[in-house]
Amino acid sequence: MTRCLSRWMTAAVLWIALTSLARAETLAATVEQWGLLGSWAVDCAVRPDRDKGALLTYEIRKDGRVIYRRNFGEAKDENEVVSATVNAEGLLNVMVYFPSLQQTREFGLLLSEQGSLRAMYNRSERGEYTIRDGKYVKTGAPTPPQQRCD
Repeated sequence: MTRCLSRWMTAAVLWIALTSLARAETLAATVEQWGLLGSWAVDCAVRPDRDKGALLTYEIRKDGRVIYRRNFGEAKDENEVVSATVNAEGLLNVMVYFPSLQQTREFGLLLSEQGSLRAMYNRSERGEYTIRDGKYVKTGAPTPPQQRCD
């Protein structure tokens, strides 16, 4: 009985490890094939600043995890991308876990034919939007296109 239980436990641990590895490889492949990797900003010539614009970087770590780094000048953070899918219109739907906020946020990104990136929506796990339909909810202003900086 103990031997049988031990085999089942070993099989379960192996299955979980392989499933996690496959998910990480799929996630990394999705963001790479879509063209998200690298650093992005509204104006790459401007130093990162909370009021003037952030430098946003997406990278794949050696362990396969996809990381989203935000640089606001004096404030910086690093967060893990937990999923990414592409819909029929080519919108990349990204979910990022922010430990500092203790929440997962979902945002949709659109890559133009010219290579610029634009946020089309950004919402909390509770469904509260800060960006909807490519516009900031508070002001109604359209989100600016971001350029690749590297």
